[in-house]
Amino acid sequence: GGLGIAIISTPQGVMTGREAWHRRVGGEVLCYVW
Repeated sequence: GGLGIAIISTPQGVMTGREAWHRRVGGEVLCYVW
């Protein structure tokens, strides 16, 4: 449980940090929503 949600741009599209973590994909953090 983190605080907030990271929005990440990955080769598979833009997704939340949690979703990217589950998919084991990396990317660039676009923004962080508290």
